[in-house]
Amino acid sequence: MGGEKKGLVLLDFWVSPFAQRCRIALAEKGLVYESLEQELLGDKSDLLLGSNPVHKKVPVLLHDGRAVCESLVILEYIEDAFPGAAPQLLPADPYARAQARFWADYVDKRVYSCGTRLWKLKGEGRAAARAEMLETLRTLDAELGDKAFFGGEALGFVDVTLIPLTSWFYSYEKQGGFSVEEECPRLAEWARRCGERESVAKVLTAPEEVHDFIGLLKKHYGLE
Repeated sequence: MGGEKKGLVLLDFWVSPFAQRCRIALAEKGLVYESLEQELLGDKSDLLLGSNPVHKKVPVLLHDGRAVCESLVILEYIEDAFPGAAPQLLPADPYARAQARFWADYVDKRVYSCGTRLWKLKGEGRAAARAEMLETLRTLDAELGDKAFFGGEALGFVDVTLIPLTSWFYSYEKQGGFSVEEECPRLAEWARRCGERESVAKVLTAPEEVHDFIGLLKKHYGLE
């Protein structure tokens, strides 16, 4: 399916927050991999289509040619396949692991899809997306509380899931007319703290570049 190449290969896209999750996790664990940039708005590669025939999208992690799809599944796979690679992003305690999975799933289902509606829709649709986004960010701000990271004192599964989406906050703020700093100050401070980590700083796309990319998407979908 993924060819004969050995080792780790990430089918990637420069601005994808889902692919960036994988890059951060791999960097945190010190795992060597090759990134293969994919075309997503034009003709997709045979490698991508063959590796992820169901969803036909990035990220895909090829491990010795075998494909693992979907970013949260990839994060868990990295944990399982390389148990000796520290740090462990998922806690050892079963209850804490379940909580981490719950909040990662919450991020996965709410933030990006809601943000997409913010820039795609107008009028009542955008107003509804704005209300949902604020509810979501406030919920995450409350869950973070006064902790350094979502799991406590160490960067973990939920942090890696959410961090790449912070580059999109600038665009969400402009489309929704709100400020993450004002609405969710603890979340904003957490984003700054995470952004200082080498694994994160090397991966995150500048907010202005994300905003330009959203403009490209609008043209692609005929919204401008």
